[in-house]
Amino acid sequence: MKAFKYFTMAVACLLFAACQDTEWDNYTPSGVSLYGNNSITDDGIITIAELKQKYPNVFETTDRNALVEENIKIRGRVTANDIRGNIYKQFMMQDETGAIIVAVNESGISGYLAEGQEIIVDLKGLYVGGYSRQPEIGAPYNGSSIGRMNKDVFQKHFKFTASAIQPVQPIEFDVNMNMDENCAKLVTIKNVTFADANGTNTYAPGDSSVTILGGCVNRKLSQFPESKVVIRTSTYAKFAANTLPYDEVNKKPLAVDITGIATRYRDTWQVLIRKESDIVPAK
Repeated sequence: MKAFKYFTMAVACLLFAACQDTEWDNYTPSGVSLYGNNSITDDGIITIAELKQKYPNVFETTDRNALVEENIKIRGRVTANDIRGNIYKQFMMQDETGAIIVAVNESGISGYLAEGQEIIVDLKGLYVGGYSRQPEIGAPYNGSSIGRMNKDVFQKHFKFTASAIQPVQPIEFDVNMNMDENCAKLVTIKNVTFADANGTNTYAPGDSSVTILGGCVNRKLSQFPESKVVIRTSTYAKFAANTLPYDEVNKKPLAVDITGIATRYRDTWQVLIRKESDIVPAK
């Protein structure tokens, strides 16, 4: 009798655990999600380009912010997250008209916002701003600037859509392309070499051998002036200590195609590599 009692309890525990697993999957049969706010509706959705047009004096000026008081939302796909540490406490999203940074004071965003995941962001009650003229969604920082919003606030302001994950295809980078329209987009810079590649130099060594600005190292490409384009890598990126692409046979920098997020710092493109596979030999 006692053995039967313990057997019954064990079966009940297994059934309970199975129910828990089903209930708390990212998407459950009942539509419940561990993340986001499923009560967000589809009304009031505008494009990212339209959002920028609504706040021109904020985005086009260095370090300003504004509270969104309208019932407006944006829908887009995640193009970059913090999966390899070069993007920190923020992610990028993009629609057919443009892209923007969403700054959230949270680590491990890649755990629930995968590249290609489509989401809706309810902007009412959030802040938009220009950080060195790079448009962001977040919270006030140092008064007039824009910074990261609290992670709990973000959870109340976004929703997964039912659309399947579909990675965004990068556009080909052009140094002269319109910054206002294209900043924060996913791009590929084709057939370029790192000026500092010599077989030993790394992306971001984190020592006195390079200039470190804001915890990051800017690497120049041989094909562009440093005032126009740099590849920016955090000293905390998982690939920071990787050697810059170098042709050991011919003893010269290796020509590569670089995919990344083309952020801006005022009038300079700062391209952020997301992960090691963003760098491939030039075709």
